[in-house]
Amino acid sequence: MQNSLSGKHIVLCVCGGIAAYKSVELLRLFQKAGADVKVVMTGNAEHFVGSMTFEAISGHPVFKGMYGGAPDAEMRHIAWADEADAVVIAPATANIIGKLANGIADDAMTTFMLAVTAPKIICPSMNTHMYENRAVQRNIDTLEGDGFVIVDPGEGELACGAVGAGRLPEPGYIFDRVVSIFFSKDFKGKKVLVTAGPTREAIDPVRFVSNPSSGKMGYAIAKAAADRGAEVILISGPTNLKTPYGVSRNDVVSAGEMADAVFDQVDAADIIIKVAAVSDYTPSSKAEHKIKKGEGGISIKMERTVDILAELGRRKKHQILVGFAAETQNLKDNALDKLNRKNLDIIAGNLVGDPSSGFNSDTNKINLFLKDGSIEELPEMDKDAAAHVLLDRIASRIMETQSKNNN
Repeated sequence: MQNSLSGKHIVLCVCGGIAAYKSVELLRLFQKAGADVKVVMTGNAEHFVGSMTFEAISGHPVFKGMYGGAPDAEMRHIAWADEADAVVIAPATANIIGKLANGIADDAMTTFMLAVTAPKIICPSMNTHMYENRAVQRNIDTLEGDGFVIVDPGEGELACGAVGAGRLPEPGYIFDRVVSIFFSKDFKGKKVLVTAGPTREAIDPVRFVSNPSSGKMGYAIAKAAADRGAEVILISGPTNLKTPYGVSRNDVVSAGEMADAVFDQVDAADIIIKVAAVSDYTPSSKAEHKIKKGEGGISIKMERTVDILAELGRRKKHQILVGFAAETQNLKDNALDKLNRKNLDIIAGNLVGDPSSGFNSDTNKINLFLKDGSIEELPEMDKDAAAHVLLDRIASRIMETQSKNNN
């Protein structure tokens, strides 16, 4: 898996805050991805979660103090810092942020942090007024200027009753931020336009024509592109998915709205990946009021929607254009026809109906058809991994084009 932390050494630092319980789930996520995780705790953190919990889950002793512990504790801050591939402080209190910003080393955690050369991720979590305090913001700015990765806190009602910024993000969000630092930034400087999800074509105020697309594949591609340094615009039909970190999202409903949003962005895009399952037909007219049930059937006159992909192929200048083909039969013939007819560089095709592939599944089994005539059949894999394979092929296409232009 491309997004795996397998073999990575992660050090999780836990400070004294009510959100410390979330650190247990974060530890489990790192381990599930294959990382070896060690935990450093402040003395105050043990008032919220006991060190035995982290020791039992991680399989390592918790580093809590410089002296009086295991025989090797005195040098543990150096040994753990040397082997760490990344360090995450979650939750990070105002106290630890202030100490690190000013180079203070008066306990196990701060001493350890001064020795760390690996990427350092800080996840502030505190009362809203504390977080907005000018001193805290100044310290956060200092850490960011020193190369720390700052994960902005969420907003909402906090444990203290305040409403605003200061909530520790969910463990899955922090996990994604940590994973992203290990990806090559080979798409840095590129603007990637991704479409995802279904569209809905209204029949009357309460009914519409649509399809079962979940948007998962498109969102996985948008996330992967952002992880690899791209500026990503995601144009999404109706889904229940969260916007990936670093992605700008534009919500639309109908095929017409999606067409307008795409064409508005096309000239600035370097890469266009059209994953959305756009309705080919829309009712010729929408009833003003709910259509009441009658004795017989009804007929709804339909008309074609704009073929967004074909129009993109017609307008294509410098862009790399990628399409998707969800088929129920004759995948190769239909995909190749679409590739050539719509002037695509790559088309990713899959057969829907298999529980492991297509709409609403967490995995996909796709075939890649390239403009040079090559075909690559990928094994079943999760959609995050499939997204990175597709981006790998796009990166190769960019390098080939640049090489030809240079010659």
